[in-house]
Amino acid sequence: MKKIIIFSMAIFLLVFAVNTGVFAEKAYDWFFKSASDHTQPEVFGGSKMPDKYGSLYLGSPDEKVIYITFDAGYENGNVEKVLDVLKEHSVPAAFFILPELPRRYPHLVKRMAEEGHLVCNHSYSHRDMSGITDYNEFVEELTKLEDTCREKAGVAMAKYFRPPKGTFSEKNLEFCREAGYVPVFWSFAYADWDNNAQKDVVWAYDKIMSNIHNGMVMLLHPTSATNASVLGRVLTDLKARGYRFGTLDELKEYSRRKNQSG
Repeated sequence: MKKIIIFSMAIFLLVFAVNTGVFAEKAYDWFFKSASDHTQPEVFGGSKMPDKYGSLYLGSPDEKVIYITFDAGYENGNVEKVLDVLKEHSVPAAFFILPELPRRYPHLVKRMAEEGHLVCNHSYSHRDMSGITDYNEFVEELTKLEDTCREKAGVAMAKYFRPPKGTFSEKNLEFCREAGYVPVFWSFAYADWDNNAQKDVVWAYDKIMSNIHNGMVMLLHPTSATNASVLGRVLTDLKARGYRFGTLDELKEYSRRKNQSG
């Protein structure tokens, strides 16, 4: 009888855990391993798991195209400078924003959209999304930001989502697909986010240019004073090397064709 009771309790606890989400989803941190010869880097350890959900992170190895993306949580004077540089060079970009921008700087969000950039979703609270196992809770993080952006800046956000800090679970990617969002990661980034530890402009230029590769999805932070200073030179020199600048809409179409043929 005692064994039966213990077994019954074990079954009950197992069912309870499954139904209440006690078993957490495995969390992943996005990463890449740079190549030394301007070939495409190894991304996410070579795993194709994100591809199942239409994730974007790398374009064609055969085309000299670069996709520029920014994670923009706030303004400190440099976001506007970055927009000025992009406008001067007629280069499109995607901005993954947080709610402070449309709340406090709606004119900047409007400008992004008016100048041909995609205004994309970086979540409402910038929390670790990998711990969210409930679909409605996950989607609310995205729709609350969409509502804020529409109400404060009058801008409809593009259906692209970048997880805060690149931390995510496979369940997150599944939720994105169900809700009509496209997850976006990257094939290049560097430590540019800390305003108190900005890299030297020459160092940053060399870092970016030494990692250039076909199909590159570049992640930068527009709040970086270094990026605001170096971006113009980077864009000029990339054009001189024969690169063009694509949009995430183009990258999504390339990824769709690749996944269909593969």
